[in-house]
Amino acid sequence: MFKLHYRLERRAIGMTLAIICAASVGGFVEIAPLFTIDQTVEAAPDMRVYTPLELAGRNIYMREGCYACHSQMIRTLRDEVERYGHYSLAVESKYDHPMLWGSKRTGPDIAPLGGKYSDEWHVRHLLNPREVVRVSIMPSYAWLMDNDLRIDDLSGQLAAQHAVGVPYTPDMIRHAADDAYGQANPDSNRVAGVRARYDDNTNIRAFDGIADRLTEMDALVAYLQILGRLTDASNLDPVGKDLE
Repeated sequence: MFKLHYRLERRAIGMTLAIICAASVGGFVEIAPLFTIDQTVEAAPDMRVYTPLELAGRNIYMREGCYACHSQMIRTLRDEVERYGHYSLAVESKYDHPMLWGSKRTGPDIAPLGGKYSDEWHVRHLLNPREVVRVSIMPSYAWLMDNDLRIDDLSGQLAAQHAVGVPYTPDMIRHAADDAYGQANPDSNRVAGVRARYDDNTNIRAFDGIADRLTEMDALVAYLQILGRLTDASNLDPVGKDLE
């Protein structure tokens, strides 16, 4: 075996062809399943898109590197299902660009986090993690409360998402900044637009507890509170019911 490899290394053309063959096999294994993507991704008629505020929160989540410690993928292993809930479905990340499934769990998986804790809990946790989880090793993200959320570029962000297949309408793209402000300010006159363009069940409230100011904390908490709640597909999956 080693003699064959040594002889191959002395022949540049043969070595190059062998590398191409090996890379082609790996590439085929990764690419071939994509041709059956329509059959492997579950249908979810109730699937909704992220609101501009939630999308901004997702971008902050990525900017701060939260994905490095928290996966968003519950495996099909029984102990994972019993601990976190229904295993993750591909359709639940249908509009995630990029998707954040991951495999690193310095902290717990947060795929089903939405609605599990109050907004106040999330704010306190981000300001001082050890105040609510005594043994937490997570760093503080207190500056999110101090930073005003940039909303002038949200229309461009929604347009970019639309370009890769997320079904944002021209009306959603045009009113992205207004909708972000309205979602975090329940007493503003922009709330009606948020409900009209998105969903009656959209979370509309002052996520950071301050109604007259839009902060990065608002956006991140809004994103965390929608995780696992973009669709009810997992509740309708017959295989998942067998595992529960």
